Amino acid sequence: MNFLEIIKVVILGVVEGITEWLPISSTGHMILVDEYLNLNVTNSFKEMFFVVIQLGAIFAVVILYFNRLFPFSFKNKFSIKKETLTMWYKIIVACIPAGVIGILFDDKINALFYNYLTVAITLIVFGIFFILIENYNKGNIPKIKSISEITYKTALIIGLFQLIAAVFPGTSRSGATILGALLIGVSRTVAAEFTFFLAVPVMLGASLLKLLKFGFNFTGSEISTLIIGMFVAFIVSILAIKFLMQYIKKHDFKVFGWYRIILGIVVLLYFGMKTTL
Repeated sequence: MNFLEIIKVVILGVVEGITEWLPISSTGHMILVDEYLNLNVTNSFKEMFFVVIQLGAIFAVVILYFNRLFPFSFKNKFSIKKETLTMWYKIIVACIPAGVIGILFDDKINALFYNYLTVAITLIVFGIFFILIENYNKGNIPKIKSISEITYKTALIIGLFQLIAAVFPGTSRSGATILGALLIGVSRTVAAEFTFFLAVPVMLGASLLKLLKFGFNFTGSEISTLIIGMFVAFIVSILAIKFLMQYIKKHDFKVFGWYRIILGIVVLLYFGMKTTL
């Protein structure tokens, strides 16, 4: 693995770490960045790498929110934190729609929708939704102000929005779940945190599925690519998550909506002109 390839992997790790948590679509950014970087790997490895690199991002959530995610306590004596366990039950409920569809139709979904046109359209459409919903919610008091107030019904609704992201690349998993949560009266901070927690089983499952399909017969260079990409994504994810949580305490999500619209137009123009040349 030469120095130039290492730089490419580092850049992709930075892009993944930022865009996985901000509601701006990691897929849309990866497609654009890969157009210029063009990793020197097989297509099958690249498809797997763009998913498995998310494991670094997941680990960032686990580290930052360990006390709230780990359901067991060893203070004085062993005990189970019932509130945390209940939260995990709700997360599992929210994961069911995307999990079932992902397992059954992953290859078909990729074949049908993993293209620049789908990515561009979903970037723009969900960008508009963010602006409209934030305008609609302006001045409204959120109904749900803590994770514990999320019901199983609310969790399932958020999971259905996550399903949209699982089917249509460019929607953004975090973007779809946050949008769905805002729509049903969840506060911005709770919507973001639940999205982070929901990502842990979803990304673990998606990564495992891709690894099983790819196989475990890696070259030394491929292993290095995965490790570097995940490590960089982990470090950058910690910074991105902290930034987002601080930002939404004082601001809404509209800036991300406008950014998505601009990025979607850029994707359309770039690949549209490329296909006509």
